[in-house]
Amino acid sequence: MNATNRVLWSSLFVVALFAGSSISQAQSGTEPDVVTVITNLENDAVKADLAGNSAFYQKVLAEDWTRGDSDGTFYTKSDVLKLMADTKNLKTNSEKISELKVRTYGNTAVATYQDTYDILMMGNRRAHTIVATDTFVKIGSEWKQVASHGSEVTLLNKK
Repeated sequence: MNATNRVLWSSLFVVALFAGSSISQAQSGTEPDVVTVITNLENDAVKADLAGNSAFYQKVLAEDWTRGDSDGTFYTKSDVLKLMADTKNLKTNSEKISELKVRTYGNTAVATYQDTYDILMMGNRRAHTIVATDTFVKIGSEWKQVASHGSEVTLLNKK
């Protein structure tokens, strides 16, 4: 290999090195942090509840989504959408989440939090604090909630 070839190969190596570094930075720059995405989805769910926005749940819940509720009932996506359509019997008066933590495992994320709410549901007022766990899976390019569970915080556990 003569001096010209060495310079050419060295130049190509340096260009490839910087190009690879730039591509990695660009890819990570366009992919939002999973924790941020899931945190935003959880906060957007509160906004959707307060606004009675069923379109949010139509988009974010997986078709086979289920929820084990603090009242001992299991709900499906169609159950929730049907409940939200009955605006006379479902209204969120207040809701606030706290202690939100998101853990990621590849294309899966688990969010845990406390949810304090006051709602009218099926004509009955519910004002509780629950601990909740939501499981998300990245399906295609979107994060979908596939399962949820909430358990009421008892007086012994309240701080």
